[in-house]
Amino acid sequence: MISSNIVHASVTAAALVAACTAQAANLTTAQFTAPAAAAAADTTPWQIRLRGLNVITNDSGRVDGVPGSDLSFSNTVIPEFDISYFFNENIAAELILGTTYANVYGSGSISTLGEIGKTWLLPPTLTLQYHFTDFGTFRPYVGAGVNYTLFYNQSGKSARSLDVKNTFGVALQAGFDYMVDDHWGVNFDAKKIFLRPDFDANVGGTGVSGKAKLDPWLIGGGITYRF
Repeated sequence: MISSNIVHASVTAAALVAACTAQAANLTTAQFTAPAAAAAADTTPWQIRLRGLNVITNDSGRVDGVPGSDLSFSNTVIPEFDISYFFNENIAAELILGTTYANVYGSGSISTLGEIGKTWLLPPTLTLQYHFTDFGTFRPYVGAGVNYTLFYNQSGKSARSLDVKNTFGVALQAGFDYMVDDHWGVNFDAKKIFLRPDFDANVGGTGVSGKAKLDPWLIGGGITYRF
């Protein structure tokens, strides 16, 4: 009888120890899993950036029918705002917004014209990006996309008038974010836009046309915020 009671007590004690051990393991797992899940759920697919941007144009172009004609353009520094949406941790779409201007100068055989005129540009650009996630807080990315540039508020100087046509372009991009925490980071970005609009102008009462090969580099840096 004593032996039977001892066996029964031992089995009961073992069951209680196993139950307590399992409960402790569940509590420990919950303690470590909950913060991780909360951290993963703490960000949304949306991200914004604000950059200072240096717009560096390619000085090239032509006036049709004028041998040796060439064009050059002014460079500018502007603010730029962009919005990104992450489909997953690697793939994102980015819409880039900003506006700038370009002074247009005659070069080559038409250098005597000096400043031909001025135009403002609104070049919204949409890129699809791949973000590398194997480097911790350092997050490089590459992208490619399409640009549509609208030219507005145009005026002639040595020319009586200047009309640069709206046009599509191709954009290539590379950059990185360095994240300070889950939401804030610093950003460096470089884009090349292949932009070659046609234009019409009136020079000394004569109508002329041609092509401006702007092909700008957009190089800048700023801050990143992930919602």
